[in-house]
Amino acid sequence: MPNANQRKRWELVKLERRSFLLMLALVTVLFLFLLKPFFGAIFWAGIVGLIFSPLNRRFLKLWGPRPNLAALATLVVCLVVGIVPTLFVLASFFQEGAGLYERLQSGDFDLGDRIERIREAFPAVQLLLERFNLDLNSVKDQLSAAALTASQYIAQHAVQFGQGILQFFVNLGVMLYMAFFMLRDGDKLVALLVRALPLGDEREHLLFTKFAEVARATVKGNLVVAAAQGTLGGIIFAVLGIPGALLWGVVMTLLSLIPVVGAFLIWGPVAIYLFAVGQWGQGLVLTVFGAGVIGLIDNVLRPILVGRDTKLPDYIVLLSTLGGFALFGMTGFVVGPLIAALFVAFWGIFMRDFNAPPTARPKLDAAAAREPAADDHG
Repeated sequence: MPNANQRKRWELVKLERRSFLLMLALVTVLFLFLLKPFFGAIFWAGIVGLIFSPLNRRFLKLWGPRPNLAALATLVVCLVVGIVPTLFVLASFFQEGAGLYERLQSGDFDLGDRIERIREAFPAVQLLLERFNLDLNSVKDQLSAAALTASQYIAQHAVQFGQGILQFFVNLGVMLYMAFFMLRDGDKLVALLVRALPLGDEREHLLFTKFAEVARATVKGNLVVAAAQGTLGGIIFAVLGIPGALLWGVVMTLLSLIPVVGAFLIWGPVAIYLFAVGQWGQGLVLTVFGAGVIGLIDNVLRPILVGRDTKLPDYIVLLSTLGGFALFGMTGFVVGPLIAALFVAFWGIFMRDFNAPPTARPKLDAAAAREPAADDHG
């Protein structure tokens, strides 16, 4: 039986631990709040570190133990391959959007007239809308207003992009600066997190591995599919003489991040319009190319590049991507599947370790009894 002094000492130790854990949680929350303005930059720095870490290891094998030089060379490749072309495309996108806004304001591009042509070519559309108590004139006005608002938004953000160029490059610099350390010290950071987190080393390694797999597969797979669909969509629009091919190509790239329906939301209505105005050849070419080439890329490449590596069902990928867009904006196409993958991984660990079949429980209990709890730093 412990004496009174031992009980007091245990109570004091408990109070000290609880006080320390409370202060640890408070300081951690304050530190995260301090980093809140740079969450996006830090997140994408981590993604860059994950994606380009194999290239960084190759540089280390080629040049020997020179981690600073290898990380710097990897960042240069990242800039040349990904960031510089993206900045060029975004600048062209804003320029095209500003031009579309000017054409809508001046009346050179009359969306209402084009919708009227569709109504005349397809009377069934009018009947379908009437069945749902929808007025085509009201729909036409709403679509025209939406197009004007969207193009105005792009035009205004083009000005804001120019005005906020300093802030943009500050965030880009923070991301590249953090990516350098992610590449150079990534393994040390993972080891430090494994030591700090109280989940068990084996579980932590499994979760970090799953996180890295899903992040690589989601970013590389979705970006490859989106870039391929947007590029092909922009090319076919340019070949068919459709105005704003670059603008619509970028929009198709962004929408292609949404599985299943992405690029069709652009080329589908355009194909319908081409049929409505009597340009049957162009409409047929766009329909065949859209369904047979652009759509095939989504149906073939996405399951290979994303679904296979994430080991998530297609419907989970779709729902988590849409939910990620709704909650986190453009970053959501990565954050959503990551959360879904961690959800599946955590429940898999729970079923394996805490809710195992009765025949497996004695082995787990025996293993837990042999494990010294005081020495587990994981």
